Amino acid sequence: MPTIPAAFIGHGNPMNALETNQWTTAWNEFGASLDEATAILAISAHWYIGITAVTAMDHPRTIHDFSGFPDELFAVEYPAPGDPQLARSVMATLDPIDVGLDTDSWGLDHGTWSILAHVRPQADLPVVQLSIHSGLPLDEHLAIGRALAPLRDQGVAIICSGNVVHNLGRVEWGRPGQGADWAEDFDHAATELLRNRPAEIAELLDHPAFSLAVPTAEHFLPLVYLAGLADAAKTTASTLIEGCDLGSLSMTSYRIDG
Repeated sequence: MPTIPAAFIGHGNPMNALETNQWTTAWNEFGASLDEATAILAISAHWYIGITAVTAMDHPRTIHDFSGFPDELFAVEYPAPGDPQLARSVMATLDPIDVGLDTDSWGLDHGTWSILAHVRPQADLPVVQLSIHSGLPLDEHLAIGRALAPLRDQGVAIICSGNVVHNLGRVEWGRPGQGADWAEDFDHAATELLRNRPAEIAELLDHPAFSLAVPTAEHFLPLVYLAGLADAAKTTASTLIEGCDLGSLSMTSYRIDG
């Protein structure tokens, strides 16, 4: 079994699930590299809770965890099967970290299905989600990313979903496809690290724009998991697509090849 590519995808506006644009085209192109994958492990900004857990149901529900969007977005279903056996493998891979098996609570939130609708529109691969533990420091998230690396050698595509820059309080609707100077600076600093020194991702904590780019941690931490995967593979990430949107969102996405 070849080592399967992994990615961090900046998911941005949930409406991307219904649209065809430069972001979704890049996601679809990445999906073409997953033909040898047997399953997907998703790490989404939107399952940010006080424990580490993994979905372990046969048929995860599609969660519409947002409000104020058109009815057609709430009608979207992503009917991928779950994989309880993979969930147990994730738990074993992360041992001695305490990982809970979620058989009935969560499912696939929009951080996962809004991108998988383009990455794998046929929904033919089993999908499990790993939560982001809200109580862990950055270095422990990096360590979890490293620990997940063996799954890629077992046919599992690991897809992390968030946004390098995510500040909804500073959204500028008149700047589609553009970022404010501080957002662009932070985004470029992240790219430099992922392309050259992913193990040093914590340097971003000292960036002058960190508090603006990362007012809350959940959209940033999936990037740390990809950095850990790259470090474990003794490689670096390449950009899948680059750029900011609406002033204060980064849509930059990264991949690690097999």
